Formats: sequence, C-alpha cells, structure tokens
Amino acid sequence: MTVNLLDLDATGLTEFFAQLGEKPFRAKQLLRWLHHFGEADFSRMTDVAKTLREKLAAVSCVTPPTLISDRLSEDGTRKFLFDVGRGNAVETVFIPEDQRGTLCISTQAGCALDCAFCSTGKQGFNRNLTVAEIIGQLWQVNKTLDFDPKGERIISNVVLMGMGEPLANLDNVVVALRLMLDDNAYGLSRRRVTLSTSGIVPAMDRLREQCPVALAVSLHASNDALRDRLVPINRKYPLEELMAACRRYLTAAPRDFVTFEYVMLDGVNDRDADARELLRLTRDVPCKFNLIPFNPFPKSGFRSSKPERVRRFAEILIAAGIVTTTRKTRGDDIDAACGQLAGQILDRSRRILKSSPILDLTQ
Repeated sequence: MTVNLLDLDATGLTEFFAQLGEKPFRAKQLLRWLHHFGEADFSRMTDVAKTLREKLAAVSCVTPPTLISDRLSEDGTRKFLFDVGRGNAVETVFIPEDQRGTLCISTQAGCALDCAFCSTGKQGFNRNLTVAEIIGQLWQVNKTLDFDPKGERIISNVVLMGMGEPLANLDNVVVALRLMLDDNAYGLSRRRVTLSTSGIVPAMDRLREQCPVALAVSLHASNDALRDRLVPINRKYPLEELMAACRRYLTAAPRDFVTFEYVMLDGVNDRDADARELLRLTRDVPCKFNLIPFNPFPKSGFRSSKPERVRRFAEILIAAGIVTTTRKTRGDDIDAACGQLAGQILDRSRRILKSSPILDLTQ
C-alpha cells in the first residue's frame, strides 16, 4: 500500500522510516523537503541517499488535493477550489494584508452542524478531510503563490475557519496543526494559528491537552434559546458548558483570551439588550469580540445588520472594556467572505449525524 507522506507529521514519519529500517533523522530531512521547500519529487531531495529515494518512490507518494480553480477578488483575496475526490471539492481562501497573509483552510467536505446563517452548512456533509487534504491546502497555495523558502513568508497566519467544524475532525486536525507548528515544516507560531469552533466541548478539552493554538468560538447569540436556533450544536453543549470549556482552554492557550465570533443579524441578535446580555455571559472569560457582517445567500431568511446598528453594538462592548473589532468583508465578489464557502458536496449528513455521538443533535 502506497503511503501519502503528506499524511504524516514528525512522529508519523519517524515510525514510517523505522518500518523501512531507516534512522530517525530521515524524518527531519523529509519534513524540510516536503513542507519547507514544497518538494514532491524524491529525485530532487539531494541530501537523501539515492537508494532511499528509490525506496521512497516505490512505497510512498506526495499527493495533495488537486487544484481545480483559482479566483482573484478585486480586493486581492484569492479563493482556491480543491478536488478531494468522490465528487467533493472544498474551498480555501488567501487574504493578503499589509503586515500579514492569512490562509483560511477547510477541514471537512461540507459541515454537519447546519448553522442557520451559514451557506456551507446548507450543502450538508460528506466526510472528514484527511491530514494530506488539510495540510495539502497550505502546501498547494504556497506553491501557487511562488513561495521562496529563503525569502519572506507569504502565509504568516493560518485560520481553520473554512468549510467544516475542525473539532469534529480532531485527530486529523491535530496532526495537521503539528505540521504547521513544526520548525522543520512551516514553523508557524501557535499565536498565528487559530482554530474556530462552534463549541464541541469534549473536543475543546482534547485540543487543549494535545495541541493548543489560538481559539475562536462561533458564539452568535447571548442566550441558549436563540443559540439553539442559530447554532444547533448548542442543544448538546449549552452556553454554561461552553463558557466553562473556554476558561479551561485558556489555562494552556498561547493567547490569554478567546475570540468570540458574532455574526450580526438584523433584528435577530443585534439589539442593545443582546450586547448587554453578552457582557453578562462572558464576564468570567477573558475575551475579545469579532463582529461579522452577515453575508446574505439565497433563502437564508436573514438580513445583515445596518452599519449604524453594528457600530452601536460594538460601542456597548467597548465601553465595558472588551476589545471589539468588526471584520472587514473580503472577497465577497467571488463568494469568499465569511459564511459563503460552499465548494461541491455530495451530502451524506443524515447518515453521519446518526452515527456520530458528538454530532447527534437528537440526543
């Protein structure tokens, strides 16, 4: 069976080479060639013995997801569509800014959580992405952007905020995170890698123990009744449990705050009373708020809050001493903005929901 080396972090590569009768230092060599230099051709790995290169070519491969399309927005945002097989495609977004370049990565083909305001969730869910398909997005975009490993890093930040719920694919996500953080691979700081979750509490605790990175929580409501409707996973892990999990996470997190993401929905969650209720909810959780203008899509049933209402909402939070930002909409002309990623998904949601103890919302 051929092994895709993009599926393996340092530990996995060390075990792989042990099975081949090779020394552990080969793992470090391969990590640098695969991820630091983005090399897929074993014959070009010049400091690897020729006999080992031939052996690698016989038993392994370097297979990232196939790039289908690359669309450029007027504001410089780029959206990549990747084929992940079996009729599924996922989207990845690169957002260039003056001081950084952020890559938004997908972790699942679709999403089973079905948040009411998210177009990705409306497509349903097919499957978890493999490690190679997750890290392969970073690998492929680096090559597409003509990354020079000896020059300045083009992608300085990674956010797991694309298609899917990262913590519903925790095992593969953790391996991908370790590759992002490994100095022999991408060498990113834990503070520059952010995972966004809708609030799967047991998986938040496991992430804290296994590979803590910066944490963003998709909150979107200030009470359980509303959040049950907007973010259905709340029925399984309500706000009191979620806030407690956030406090636990901060004991190991690289940042001393949690970012709460809050999509602004006209007449739904954007009243002054909602802002004050948020302050009460989060009073024991060191946090900042990122207010997100809603990006409409057909038949969503929601409207974006008016700019004046967003400003007033932010003022209430700021007046209470909470750092609050309003996300600038980027790439909406190519459907690359928050909540707009859709890809191409063959929906298997009903079967997955019934078989997953984490995601079964009927329990």
